[in-house]
This record gives sequence, C-alpha cells and structure tokens, in this order.
Amino acid sequence: MPASVALEPLSPHAQSPRHEKYDRLIAAAQALPTLRVAVAHPCDEAALGAALEAAELGLIEPILVGPAAKIAAAAAAARLDISALRQVGAAHSHEAAAKAVELVRCGEADALMKGSLHTDELMSAVVARDIGLRTARRISHCFLMDVPGHPDALIITDAAINIAPSLEDKRHIVQNAIDLAHALKFEEARVAVLSAMETVNPDVPSTIEAAALCKMADRGQITGGIVDGPLALDNAIDLGSAAIKHITSPVAGRANILVVPDLEAGNMLAKSLTFLAGADAAGIVLGARVPIILTSRADSKSTRLASCAVAALLAAAQRAVAKAVEV
Repeated sequence: MPASVALEPLSPHAQSPRHEKYDRLIAAAQALPTLRVAVAHPCDEAALGAALEAAELGLIEPILVGPAAKIAAAAAAARLDISALRQVGAAHSHEAAAKAVELVRCGEADALMKGSLHTDELMSAVVARDIGLRTARRISHCFLMDVPGHPDALIITDAAINIAPSLEDKRHIVQNAIDLAHALKFEEARVAVLSAMETVNPDVPSTIEAAALCKMADRGQITGGIVDGPLALDNAIDLGSAAIKHITSPVAGRANILVVPDLEAGNMLAKSLTFLAGADAAGIVLGARVPIILTSRADSKSTRLASCAVAALLAAAQRAVAKAVEV
C-alpha cells in the first residue's frame, strides 16, 4: 500500500488529465477485502453503472436495494448484467434508504452507497433516532480532490452536509477529516482552516472560529493532525503566497485538508476546482457507523471508482481501530 495518495504534479494544460492519484488510491483499495455495500435505490444507468464498475474492479460487492422492476429497467437500458447480484426489494426510494441502513445495522453490509435518490432521503434514514447509524460524532462530508497540477490530493470539508456548522460541529468536521487522511495513509494531516484572510478579525466570525479550532488542537480536543488558521486559500496551498505574507507554519503552503467556513464556500471551492481546473472530486460521508459513498450523475468514472476506494480504505481503518480497542 502506498505511503500517500499524493503523486508527482500533473500538467494543468493536458487535454485529458490523468488522475494518477486516484489510480494509486484504487490500487490500494483492491488489495483489501471486498467491501459489502448496500446501494440505495440504484434505479438509473449512472447509479447502477457506478456500482457495477466498482464491483468489476473488486472494490465492492453491491447489494441492490430498491424496486425490482425499476432496477431491471435501468440494467436493461444500460445493457448491464445484474443476475449475480443480491437484490433487496423496496417499494420506493424512502423505503430503499431505510432497508439499506437496516442491512448495515444487521451486519449484512459494511457501507452505504447513494443511488438515484436525493441525498437528504438517504441521510434521513442514516440519522434516524434508534434505527439509524449515528455515532457520537457529527456526520460530515469530505471531497477527496485530485487536482491536475497540484502535487497532493486535497481533502475539502464540509461541502455537502453541514450548511452553517457551529464551532463544535467544526471540531467534529476537522477530526473526521484527519481520520480520513490517516485512513488514506497521508504521511501527515495538515489542516488549514480557511477564511478570507490569515489574521484574526473580530468582524469576520470564521477567523475567530479558526483560531479557536487551533487552540482546541493544542489542548488535545482535536488529535492526529496539525491545525492552523485562519488561512486564506492562496497561503494555505501555495508556499510562495505564504512566504510573501511572512507566514511561518508547518501547514501554510502545504495544507492537504481544507476546512471551509460553511457549505456554500465548500461547494463553490470544490466545483471551481472541478469545472475550471479539471479536478475530480470523490465524495465520502464520515461520522456514521460505516462509510457512506455519495456519487453524482455528473461524476466521471474515475471519481465514482475513487469514492468506492475511499470507502474501502476508510472501512479497513475503522476495523483496525475497533480491533485494537477490543484487544
């Protein structure tokens, strides 16, 4: 297994960027036991195709949960053979989400995957009291970005779940991202808490929260990573920009985890990298009992496969932690 998913820089001007970081990630996941994944409502070609593509590479063993007729129609339209896959019937998307969660709770699945249903439908089943998959952690989302021309993979959080997270929410968001970095074998988790500036300004709440998160890390309330902030995006990821601002920090210019102030900022950052820089953005939800794979119809094949690979590596890391606790 590689020490990190970060590889050599790629040319940002390439016509068809090769996402070699993702290739390494997928290869690492293929060395692990196949992940049993409950796929909630895979009733269109994109959702069903994503599950089968990952299965063909040995990343996951999909369990298709949803209306049998709709799944069969999607398979026929895409000319996909699903005869060897286990199916669990559900009348509609809400029931599919609930039954997918139930498969995890009863130990028949190791992860969830979003099919052709809304994210909030799936997450409602995940966070349901008593019958969901909540833990003591705040549930959050991470994008693992493979940006052509940037030497390291970037984790961006949270751009999909927490709309306006509180300071306590952000503590969990940061810890979830650090744990993901360790699962992906990052050599070091370097967390930049982003704002519009790199100085604490009482008029800009995100700078105050960034400073508080750094102190939380100093006092052991956040562990496993180096946390610095506030940092603007340029001096978080570019050493030259950090030098110009005279910022001395083990994170500035070298961050591999970017914590955004709110969902809007994270969503715009991730989509800017995707559509303007040719990046791929593998999505994963953390903080639940198992990894949750979020894919989109707009995702490339490499992104869909990378999302499954991230889930496999995260699940393996969680199993290792649970085994260590038992010992």
